[in-house]
Amino acid sequence: MKKAKLLIIDDEQELVTTLAERLNLRGYDANGVTNFSEAITFIKQIPDVIILDIGLQDTDGLEVLKRIKEINPSIQVIMLSGYGDNERINKSLQNGAFDYLIKPVDIEELVSKINSAKLKKEEME
Repeated sequence: MKKAKLLIIDDEQELVTTLAERLNLRGYDANGVTNFSEAITFIKQIPDVIILDIGLQDTDGLEVLKRIKEINPSIQVIMLSGYGDNERINKSLQNGAFDYLIKPVDIEELVSKINSAKLKKEEME
């Protein structure tokens, strides 16, 4: 099975760095950025799964989700929320997010969701 390409978009640099390191150690090809303008370059390279914070400081995570789906609808997006905001979580799922997790993220649960999301992407291609 090909290594899954991941992109982490979160405005917390420490979270991005730590999560990318932990996922790379598990055999993924993970990159992380802290804002949408940096993310665009990676999104155009069509990652399998994007881990996206709903509450970005420079851009609304829901708007980023919509832009990702416009670029390529097969990219699967797992949303992260620090607050458990059910309205925003539901909106993200309605707008095509694969799933969501509440911070702090359990790495094993995230890995499970990444693997499921990658399978869904492969089915769509």
